Amino acid sequence: MAEEQGKTGKGINTGKLATNMQKRLSRAQEKVLQKLGKADETRDTAFEEGVANFNKQMAEGTKLQKDLRAYLAAVQTMHDASKRLQDCLADMYEPEWFGKEDVDTIAEETDILWSDYHDKLVDNSMIAMDTYLAQFPDIKARIAKRDRKMTDYDSARHHFGSLQKGKKQDQAKIAKAEEELGRAQKVFEEINVDLQDELPQLWNSRVGFYVNTFQSMAGYQQRFHKDMGKLNQDLNDVMTKLDEQRLAKKAGKDWKPGPKKSEAAAANHSVTPDAAPKMRPAPPGPAPVRPPPSPSPSLTPAPDTQQDIISFDGDALVPDANTTAPSQATAPSQATTPSQPQAASWDSWETDTAVEAAAGAATTAVTNGSSEVLPAGVIYKVKAMHDYAATDGDELEMKAGDVVLVLAWENPDEQDDGWLMGVKESHWLENKDLLAKGVFPENFTQKL
Repeated sequence: MAEEQGKTGKGINTGKLATNMQKRLSRAQEKVLQKLGKADETRDTAFEEGVANFNKQMAEGTKLQKDLRAYLAAVQTMHDASKRLQDCLADMYEPEWFGKEDVDTIAEETDILWSDYHDKLVDNSMIAMDTYLAQFPDIKARIAKRDRKMTDYDSARHHFGSLQKGKKQDQAKIAKAEEELGRAQKVFEEINVDLQDELPQLWNSRVGFYVNTFQSMAGYQQRFHKDMGKLNQDLNDVMTKLDEQRLAKKAGKDWKPGPKKSEAAAANHSVTPDAAPKMRPAPPGPAPVRPPPSPSPSLTPAPDTQQDIISFDGDALVPDANTTAPSQATAPSQATTPSQPQAASWDSWETDTAVEAAAGAATTAVTNGSSEVLPAGVIYKVKAMHDYAATDGDELEMKAGDVVLVLAWENPDEQDDGWLMGVKESHWLENKDLLAKGVFPENFTQKL
């Protein structure tokens, strides 16, 4: 019984092998005829373009996977090198030196930070990359199968046409060839239709995949470098204190560590320490607002008018109480306050009026900065000369060229030296409110 089953299985395998060999021979023969131009070949330009895009997409994905693995290997190498360097520093650092515990903590947190960064890249970017590429082998195999079935379909169609054109037509053979043609066409069209739907979708999916991959990597890198920068700043502070301790011991003085730098003062990496915003001296207060000056009188009044208005008594200038002053001369008399007992000369009166007019014009220029009326609560405008990246939630991020409306501080005691409060002019023009305000360094801007 077993022998019979074995013989039957061997016969089936032999039959399949013969069938496959026959199909391969027929396909090879059909390909030769098509190249010689003796047989028609089914062509689909749109599908061929989709296959070309598929091959390009698969090659790009394979290269990206290779480069991403090399990047992860480099991150792991940097992690190992950083760990060895930090361990070396911790071993050399003597217990009596300042900040021994801080150095050990920084080394431990640095190692954790590198590990977390590497793990996030593997869990998100690398796994997503492998999943993305896993779909290509199956589609590639189906494209190859579709090409074979298309050759079978062309061969069946060529055979059926040859029988129909023969001088002696055998209806049985023609019917059988027609049946084989219909079966080959059905198989080919099923695979062809599925691939025609899948290939464009796969080609369009690459953009979203690239966006997600590099967007997540950029986010991980940003957080990693930000946290690493804080650790490096802490290590720099410890080394600074250690050097102070060394110099104090060398001079034979008692030494106590001073306060560490605040994180807010340590960290805008876009500027040098010499230009740090919070190191600027206290800025002068805004110019006081004065009322607009009255119209200036004529600088050279007529002699008879001058005699009517003013009478001289020695060197003093005393207005005549019985004289009715013209309208042009009323402003100087009003500008003189009762608290000033002495009278002024005509030349000094002209000088005071001119100074008052100039001060009023300057005040208007500082207040407005231009001819347009500023919103209520705005002191003046400034223009950002450099980019500023906000490091705290209450800070205002600026790009070079942004115009900022400077606001008064609600509590002047909260204002830091060299810092202003303001809101971007673009936000005011769009929303007509001053809610999106924040502080920014004055030395990054120029008053308009």
